[in-house]
Amino acid sequence: MLAIEAKNLRRTYNSRTGFLRPRRTVTEAVRGVSFEVARGELFGLLGPNGAGKTTTIKMLNTLLLPTSGTARVLGHDVASDPVAVRRRIGYVFGGDRGLYDRLSALDNLRYFAELYGVEPRDQRRRIAELLDLVGLAGREKERVEGYSRGMRQRLHIARGLLHKPDVLFLDEPSIGVDPVAARDLRRTVADLRTDGTTVLLTTHYMAEADELCDRIAVIAGGTIQALGTPDRLKSRVQERDILEIEAYGAADEHLDRIRELLGVRGVAAEERGSRQAVMVQTERGADLHSRVLAALDGIRIGRVVTREPTLEDAYIAIVEESESGADRGPGAAAADRSKEVVA
Repeated sequence: MLAIEAKNLRRTYNSRTGFLRPRRTVTEAVRGVSFEVARGELFGLLGPNGAGKTTTIKMLNTLLLPTSGTARVLGHDVASDPVAVRRRIGYVFGGDRGLYDRLSALDNLRYFAELYGVEPRDQRRRIAELLDLVGLAGREKERVEGYSRGMRQRLHIARGLLHKPDVLFLDEPSIGVDPVAARDLRRTVADLRTDGTTVLLTTHYMAEADELCDRIAVIAGGTIQALGTPDRLKSRVQERDILEIEAYGAADEHLDRIRELLGVRGVAAEERGSRQAVMVQTERGADLHSRVLAALDGIRIGRVVTREPTLEDAYIAIVEESESGADRGPGAAAADRSKEVVA
């Protein structure tokens, strides 16, 4: 039996604007998503903001009803049998919500154990196991308001595992967490897979997905654009070189100039404090250093290196291809997801 099975999932939202001439806008957040997750698998769902990741997860964990399509968790339909699904899943989301700051970690877990219906005779042993699993043993009597972001996230994971779910949804668990705490979180997530828990993970950190996931689906524009192992996805850009440039003040027009260069296969910029990392994907062996730097004329340039492609580069290539469509320009695919109707 599969842990998760999604078939042609769709979700639309309706909004209404105007008074004298009202208009109804129908937005397709998810447009026919299908995938399967085996029991004990650590499955990654990656995509840019607004791609449909969280909407998909909320349909799978019964927080949203699909507009059409079907989804099953351990054989139970999320629409017709939501109670059975909820008994078998845990949901952990990034951020500070979901805990009581003025209670200790121990009191938080006791409270949620009652809500989850954990038998009183099992609570003490289960809470002790989880505190040890997430590395909070010895700190459980401290108030949560004094916890760091990473400690809070580990407590979130412990909370989500109280009732021993077979499937755990982790929605960006390491968001805003420092590198040391993120490493500890990755270790905790890896231990879950070792214990046989099926995990569906969303994250914006490609190194995290590359390290943890057995398979990855990339969603953009509300549809699955690629699905496979991390190595399989990286093979999509194995015939490319990556030119990474440290820049200060690169604007959209600079990136557009680079995209127009012959031999350039993709361009992305990532903000890193006061500077940017501009990643330029080029055809393997193409010597484009001088032309790329000329396109950035007028801005301050720091370190320039050429390196092998990573999962992040494969992800950028997949998302950019989905946005460009048939050379219609960035953002066209996203624009097609909304339709305006005169009421």
